[in-house]
Amino acid sequence: MDLPRIFTIRESSHRIHNPLTADKYAALGEALRLAPGTRALDLACGSGEMLCTWARDHGITGTGVDISTVFTERARARATELGVAERVAFVHGDASGHVADRPVDLAACVGATWIGNGVAGTADLLGRSLRPGGLMLIGEPYWRRTPQDEEIAKACHAGGIADFLPLPDLIEQFQGLGYDVVEMMLSDQDSWDRYAAAQWLNLRRWLDRNPDDELAAEVREELRTEPARYARYTREYLGWGVFALMKR
Repeated sequence: MDLPRIFTIRESSHRIHNPLTADKYAALGEALRLAPGTRALDLACGSGEMLCTWARDHGITGTGVDISTVFTERARARATELGVAERVAFVHGDASGHVADRPVDLAACVGATWIGNGVAGTADLLGRSLRPGGLMLIGEPYWRRTPQDEEIAKACHAGGIADFLPLPDLIEQFQGLGYDVVEMMLSDQDSWDRYAAAQWLNLRRWLDRNPDDELAAEVREELRTEPARYARYTREYLGWGVFALMKR
């Protein structure tokens, strides 16, 4: 049980595996007014940057769960680096079935709603761990511009136009599930650039070190095609945000 190796190659330098910057995560933590001792659960936590930095900056505690052995190891190392290893723990496992052993104050899935087969299922999964009155965080793409056709949607790495909603419709979806949207932090084109463009240097440096690896041809093809595809499609059409929700 692990992520495909190409993913960890692509994001080998990333501490944040989505198009929010460290500054935006810091601003989100401030906006949520996190109190010391807040207990959090982060499903599909990646390299644990959100939990680790919020533990350092706000005194929260919590657990992160991720399917990647590489990322959970990095998360533990980051917790040690920031001096918060006694406050946060990271578990290698399938986040899609993980429920906290006791209710948490903050339940998050930031950018991996596939664990619940979509937004509604992910909200239901997170809700099983969340105390009444707690905060839920869901990270999800949305259409900045709705694609004119299915080919453009697929060029944005979506299965089709129906995979994502425009921002107002996404907010209404959360509301229709019985949640108040109480805060949001959105990517912009610059933060998308920092996420996506950093992958290209990771790919090139890996390729220079591993020209005979079985993945070398796949990495070379991605490096050849991805920058233009990103600039033409993802950067122009796709938005991304983290939404803070409270059950009504």
